[in-house]
Amino acid sequence: MDITKKAEFTIKIPPQVEWLLKKLRDSGYEAFAVGGCVRDTILNRIPGDWDITTSAKPVEVKAVFGKTVDTGLQHGTVTVIRDHVGYEITTYRIDGEYEDGRHPREVEFTSDLREDLRRRDFTINAMAYSPETGLVDIFGGMEDLKNRTIRCVGNAVERFGEDALRIMRAVRFASQLDFSIEEETYRALSGIAPNLAHVSKERIQVELTKTLLSGRPQGVLVMEDTGMCPYMTAGFPGIFSKARESGINLEERLKRSALLPQEKSLRYAVFLGHLGEKGACTILRELKLDNDTIRRVKTLVRFMEETLPEDGPALRRMMSQMEDSLFDSLLLMRKTVFPEQMEDVLKTESRCRRVRERGDCIRLKDLAVTGNDLIAAGMKPGKEMGERLRYLFELVLSEPALNEKELLLKAACDARKEQPDGGQNQTEKQ
Repeated sequence: MDITKKAEFTIKIPPQVEWLLKKLRDSGYEAFAVGGCVRDTILNRIPGDWDITTSAKPVEVKAVFGKTVDTGLQHGTVTVIRDHVGYEITTYRIDGEYEDGRHPREVEFTSDLREDLRRRDFTINAMAYSPETGLVDIFGGMEDLKNRTIRCVGNAVERFGEDALRIMRAVRFASQLDFSIEEETYRALSGIAPNLAHVSKERIQVELTKTLLSGRPQGVLVMEDTGMCPYMTAGFPGIFSKARESGINLEERLKRSALLPQEKSLRYAVFLGHLGEKGACTILRELKLDNDTIRRVKTLVRFMEETLPEDGPALRRMMSQMEDSLFDSLLLMRKTVFPEQMEDVLKTESRCRRVRERGDCIRLKDLAVTGNDLIAAGMKPGKEMGERLRYLFELVLSEPALNEKELLLKAACDARKEQPDGGQNQTEKQ
């Protein structure tokens, strides 16, 4: 294809990107938007970011724009800030030998856009665009977009052999875009699967999370079918075997989870819930998930299939064990993924609304007495006070009307008098 000839195809690019491309062009260099931003714009999706590739060397890019950020000079990348947004500008390059199955040992800059596109993973990511030239599509990316196909640029085994993470990216793109994986590309997934051992758990987690948050989270099943699981985490194969042993249709659960919000804890709870709290948390820690997500998943899994309480005290106790938003997420997950629970969940939602409308105390911080109130009433700080506050909280969970300062202080004093030592611990006696 003659890239100097304007193709009869245009896409809308942001004015900031147009300015960057024009600035480089006016300085005598080639410049194109490239990769995912081109793909997503053609698909009428909103790109997460806009990457630019250019014939200008990094030092030349820095000279063109003056103020830049050196984000990856060894790989030819310079970032330019425009209207408070960073845009990565990378020199056309040819990757050298991949020694670790993840990164090229060295890169060679080139003046040929074709060579830069040739090194990319999939045809749909190997297209470039500029208003002056139009679309540059050397490897059939547009045809694969039309056919909804994920296909490697060139030889699939070679592309995956260069960077093992690409096999997870293939699954992720297929799930996000609802595409199929081309036959040769699919076969290569299995052959390269052992190379995932070279990939950090953090990078594996990112691709897995994006797959679960996609419109087809059941795409993760491809990771089992192609033999990736043993190389992702130690416990990963057990996710699927435990589901089969338990008679759980994990594919159906994952399909239903696509109806849930794109929230990590919800999707992971559905995916790992059948392993129980301990099993789910072990895998999440291996994958280096953040602590808040692990905490939320642990709670969701704990209450995923527990009988929903019918009486007020039991419901308030359940609600007290998580923040309101997480309790709402729990109910949403249960009625979405387990439709047989729909009737019970709807009843629970109605009861929950009444609890909130009445303003029942379901948080220790909302108790009508504080530690200072107990101190003023003659109680010493320490273990006893904490136990007394929890005792009062249990009273209020059972009977919300007791959440009055005078009533609770009296209950605390009465309970103290009933103790054999008058509320004093052994240390105080001595």
